[in-house]
Amino acid sequence: MDRLDSLSIFVAVAERGGFIAAARKSGRSPAAVSRAVAALEERFGQRLFNRTTRALSLTEAGEKLLERGRRLLADFDDMSDALQGGDAPRGVLTLTAPVMFGRLHIMPIVRDFLHEHPGIDVNLQLFDRVVSLVEDGIDLGLRIGKLPDSSLIAVRVGAVRRVLVASPDYLARAGVPADPAGLADHAFIAVLGAAAPSHWSLGAEEDKTIRFRPRLTVNSIDAALDAATAGLGIVRLFSYQVADSVAQGRLVRILQDFEPPAAPIHLVRPPGRAPRKVVLFIEMAANALRAKFGAV
Repeated sequence: MDRLDSLSIFVAVAERGGFIAAARKSGRSPAAVSRAVAALEERFGQRLFNRTTRALSLTEAGEKLLERGRRLLADFDDMSDALQGGDAPRGVLTLTAPVMFGRLHIMPIVRDFLHEHPGIDVNLQLFDRVVSLVEDGIDLGLRIGKLPDSSLIAVRVGAVRRVLVASPDYLARAGVPADPAGLADHAFIAVLGAAAPSHWSLGAEEDKTIRFRPRLTVNSIDAALDAATAGLGIVRLFSYQVADSVAQGRLVRILQDFEPPAAPIHLVRPPGRAPRKVVLFIEMAANALRAKFGAV
């Protein structure tokens, strides 16, 4: 096993927090991964990990090697791209995004990216849940909402609002609420997997909480849109999810003066130097998304 390969395995162990996870990533056995790390430790004369039965953590030497190792591996990838295809980047770019956002706003960018970079293939994974970029081997993800503290590198590309909508027919029957208190007698549609499926925080300070028992609960955005369009009640979704329905008059946005602050949109990637294929996609995606969502 060459030194660069051993270094790649070490980085995988550090990023995934264990030998078994790194073995899955590298396609090797846990024993082979352990031998690679041991070989590096012998070569440098330093322990790279603190090992216990419950946890694995980097030593000070391991932290230094991880930082420099990421840069070295990224430089090697860039050099490999240059030698194999001139200045043209190559390889597979793995992306993730929420389902509807990915379909509406990431797929058009992917289409243009593939046309512009014929040496790069794209693996686009759409989920309405947060996936681990490091554990799942994903190069770049799109996240909507406040980001938790983490080592991920984030680029803000815009923002969207959580909005309340209902069909014109429903509002004609049930009335248009003038303030959050006016929601008390209305029917609601809840979406499983949402941050708060049975209560909504409204207002600039999110200090007006509406608790409700849903008349209908669904587990997909499309189903929620269909239900609201059919007049079954009020639903809260992101502004991009209802934009077409509102523009076509199928849904009406209500209580706009009581909407909570806009939720940021970020492109996020694992720490360390980004491969050129990731940098190129971020540049294209940031320009396209900021043109749509940069002002909210």
